[in-house]
Amino acid sequence: MSVDQLSDEELAGQPAAYWTGMAYEALIAFTRARQAEAGFTQPQFWILRNLSAGDLWPDGSARTIPELRQAMSTYLRAEDDLDAEASGLAAQGLIAREGPDRWRITEAGDAARLKISKLALGIRARIHDGVDDADYVTALKVLRRMIANVRS
Repeated sequence: MSVDQLSDEELAGQPAAYWTGMAYEALIAFTRARQAEAGFTQPQFWILRNLSAGDLWPDGSARTIPELRQAMSTYLRAEDDLDAEASGLAAQGLIAREGPDRWRITEAGDAARLKISKLALGIRARIHDGVDDADYVTALKVLRRMIANVRS
C-alpha cells in the first residue's frame, strides 16, 4: 500500500523522523539541482548572502572561511567545501580576498546574489505548489513543537 492510500489514522502513526528526513533530502536535492542548472551551487549562494551588507551580514565586512562556516553551521552539509566554493566565486570575480585569509563580496557578487535570489523565489514557488500557506504554517508549527518536545 502506498502512503497516498493510508488513512489519516495510519498517517498519524508514521514516524516523524522518517518523513522529515525524506522531505529534507528531497527538497535539498531539488533545490541544488535547480541551482546547478543555473550555474551555481547552494553553498556559493550562501557565501554571497553571508558576505553581503544587503543580506545576512549587515556590516558587510570581510570574513574568513571559519567565520563563514560558523555563520552557516545550522545548514551546511558535510560535503560542502567552503574553501573550494570560495575559490570558484573568486575565479568569477564575485568575491575577492582582503588580506591573506578574509573574503569580501564584490559589486558583481552582490549583483549575482540578487539574480540568484530571484531564482530562489521560483524554487520556493515550485516546492510550495498546491500547499496552502495556512497548511504550511501549521506544519512548521507542528515541527517546531516536536523539536521543543525533545530538547532538554
